[in-house]
Amino acid sequence: MQEIVKAFDMASKNGLETALATVVHVEGSSYRRAGARMLVTEDGTITGAISGGCLEGDALQKAQHVIAKRKPMLVTYDTTDDNDPELSVGLGCNGIIHILIEPIDIGNPENPIQLFKTFLSTRQAAVLVTLFSVKAKTAEQPGTCFFINEEGDIRGDLAEESLFKTLLSDADKVLINQKSITKVYRSEDELTGFVELLKPAVNLIVAGAGNDAIPLMQLTKILGWKMTIVDCRSHYATEERFPGVRKIIATDPVDALSQLSPDERSAIILMTHNYKYDLSMLRELIPLQIPYIGLLGPRKRANKMMQDLRSEGLIITEEQLKHIYGPVGLDIGAESPDEIALSVIAEIKSVFSGKSGTHLREKQEPIHERESEIIDH
Repeated sequence: MQEIVKAFDMASKNGLETALATVVHVEGSSYRRAGARMLVTEDGTITGAISGGCLEGDALQKAQHVIAKRKPMLVTYDTTDDNDPELSVGLGCNGIIHILIEPIDIGNPENPIQLFKTFLSTRQAAVLVTLFSVKAKTAEQPGTCFFINEEGDIRGDLAEESLFKTLLSDADKVLINQKSITKVYRSEDELTGFVELLKPAVNLIVAGAGNDAIPLMQLTKILGWKMTIVDCRSHYATEERFPGVRKIIATDPVDALSQLSPDERSAIILMTHNYKYDLSMLRELIPLQIPYIGLLGPRKRANKMMQDLRSEGLIITEEQLKHIYGPVGLDIGAESPDEIALSVIAEIKSVFSGKSGTHLREKQEPIHERESEIIDH
């Protein structure tokens, strides 16, 4: 979403029209799920992805048609059919993918990109509603039209008051349950809404500005996560070594923590290689109920830190211990700093996704939850 916003701003600056393609519903298997997006400019530039590359070419042509006609279009790709004339190739994904393509009106302050910007401007979860009709594909497709965040900030333009109230109620449920839903709101034309939960990017705080923190920075950039570097060594914690990170704090642990605002989407890794510094940070972090605190180093070091804190009188509950990961990372046989960074990032991703990090071939149920395919009528 961040890259799509950047690409839109650049296209607008160059006077280019754009269209947004959104996967609004998937039946069966597909490379990307509902919520995947791709921005297309009139000159054929693509940002984002709606598949593994197999649908982008055809969707690009349809998006350029949408830009020319200034009218949204719903496109359905049946990848279960090896002879689908739309694709001219057997994909074997065994899924039906519905993609809404809508032109972006730069003059509309409630266009989808502006709603994205509203979401990205805070660290709050939000709900974005995209309306479409599978039954009446040639009819007007409302598109991305409603936004609300945790603070109740509402954006969007809905003429139907009854539909607005229903969407508002469903958006509240999505925020409470932390799960997107798909629902039919009008039976006559099967107007369907993809009521999508948006979560802020993971905020990775790394205590340690050594060379082994650089691969972590590179991976977080690829994932679109935010990153903060903390280290008392000002000659290590520099913008030259960590370009583009969210914040660099070069001070002692207590002062550093006063400048941080960890939330429920934050992960912290202690890797200064300075035992006293890491211990001081951990002492302050444990009571904050942070979802993930990683300790670089062997188990013996992590156990000693726990013993030292308890000997100081700090009470560490079983619930708090669940959020402390030491040694840090998944067991992938990592040796080099790059491999260790991959192991750590994979573990953080698994924790925030509520997954075990096991081999997919050992998973008996489908890779993606089939609950997301259910349409509430």
